[in-house]
Amino acid sequence: MYKVHPTSIITGDVEIGEGVEIGPYTVIEGKVRIGKGTKIGSRVSIKGITTIGEDCRIFDGAVIGEEPQHLKYKGEETEVFIGNRVIIREYVTVHRGTAIGIGKTIVEDEVMLMAYSHVAHDCIVGRGTIMANCSALAGHVEVGEYTFIGGLSAVQQWRKIGRYCMIGGLTGVTKDIPPFTIASGQHALLYGINIKGLKNRGFDEETISVLKQVYIELFKKDRPIKEAMKEVKNRFNNIKEVEEFLSFIESSQIGVPKDAKG
Repeated sequence: MYKVHPTSIITGDVEIGEGVEIGPYTVIEGKVRIGKGTKIGSRVSIKGITTIGEDCRIFDGAVIGEEPQHLKYKGEETEVFIGNRVIIREYVTVHRGTAIGIGKTIVEDEVMLMAYSHVAHDCIVGRGTIMANCSALAGHVEVGEYTFIGGLSAVQQWRKIGRYCMIGGLTGVTKDIPPFTIASGQHALLYGINIKGLKNRGFDEETISVLKQVYIELFKKDRPIKEAMKEVKNRFNNIKEVEEFLSFIESSQIGVPKDAKG
């Protein structure tokens, strides 16, 4: 049904699906569920209340479900949820949630977490997102689907990154990043629409063109953002991507970055 190396240690209420492989010196303890077809390398640590989906690949030295790095955590029964077909590379850390957050850290389907990346307590990492080497999410961060976060980047706690974003390497994200955009810099600024990323994900030329026009109206012209948003709503009524873009900005509690050249 499954293969477990004899040097591995498995204790607690652990359920292992069909076809799972667990490598040498891996430790699994707690209330852990591992979906069928998942392959776990050597010296991996999986703890607490953790659910791992089907056909995932977890490489050597990864730590999943460890206690959060939060001084107010007092041992509450919080969780980690890993979706299907997730790739977790060497020495990645994914910490469980906290009682002051949503109580769960969520990594959705088809995410790739490259070596040494970190997903802190109560984060939600959207489907298809890629986090490059040594990138880090502080607690309570939300990342929209199919976003790319460059290597050695860091996202401040409680921040939101919209869908289909591109975050450059060595970037410090201190404000919310609107969907469909590129952000980069020590204190992230915006660099326009993520055109290549949208094309790769099947967005049509007309939608991309409209988003470019919206970006120009909001970030490239010297006028109040509220005035610009009102005009955009009138010009591009009932285009769902525009509605998503505007709604994200309007709902942001911390605000969004300025355009790098605006």
